[in-house]
Amino acid sequence: MTDDETLSASAMPTPAPTPAPEPAPAPAIVLVRPQLGVNIGMSARAMANFGLGDLRLVAPRDGWPNPEAGPAAAGADHVLEGTRTTRTVAEALADCQLTFATTMRPRDMPKPVVTPREAAAMIRDGAARGMKSGILFGPERSGLFADDIAPIVTIITCPVAPGFGSLNLAQAVLLIGYEWFQAEAPARAAAAPLEPAPHADVAGLIGHMETLLEQSGYFHVPDRMPATKRTLARMLSRPGFTSEEIRTLRGMIRALAEARRRGG
Repeated sequence: MTDDETLSASAMPTPAPTPAPEPAPAPAIVLVRPQLGVNIGMSARAMANFGLGDLRLVAPRDGWPNPEAGPAAAGADHVLEGTRTTRTVAEALADCQLTFATTMRPRDMPKPVVTPREAAAMIRDGAARGMKSGILFGPERSGLFADDIAPIVTIITCPVAPGFGSLNLAQAVLLIGYEWFQAEAPARAAAAPLEPAPHADVAGLIGHMETLLEQSGYFHVPDRMPATKRTLARMLSRPGFTSEEIRTLRGMIRALAEARRRGG
């Protein structure tokens, strides 16, 4: 190569590196009213085993941080350091468009029930389209309450041996994490479904309806109010509304309420 060729080659611009694709959002693990710091730490360890790092705590009994969590996490300190706490389930799931609750099949709630493997495929498919998932796990002693489950779209139930279906908290997190880690993103459908609204939008619609119904005297039997509100939450969380649909619904509700007020 001549000196001129060397100069010419050195003057050529270096191609810009191709940016790495944005990682698909991993699901948030949401521990609802956890009781023991040890179990929080063991859950964080289970998450780290399978590449999960988004841990959220709803009203932990002993507060947060908890000194018992660190040793039990066995090195999963990065999970504990990034842990977020909220007062309510709705706050914990506010940015999640796909919501799941791990519990036994609820007899009085007609919700889709899937296995951990089926849920993992749903979460991977949603993540491939940029959707965030949140998975609820109940407290050690009692599990999730009906009010926790009512606004959730999908139930995850693990097939276990009859007569001994109890899993401890960290085992449940480990099982879900394993299935998520093993799942491969399914083939894209020809026509992608509409993107569900974030949980915050759904919760806002439910709260809007509850407020207006209370003002109109709908909840006239106090003893039935909690059950009626759970039914309302189930009804409004079932369809998988988009954000635009929720905005339209709330605008319609607001217009009807204002027309009623003007008419006395």
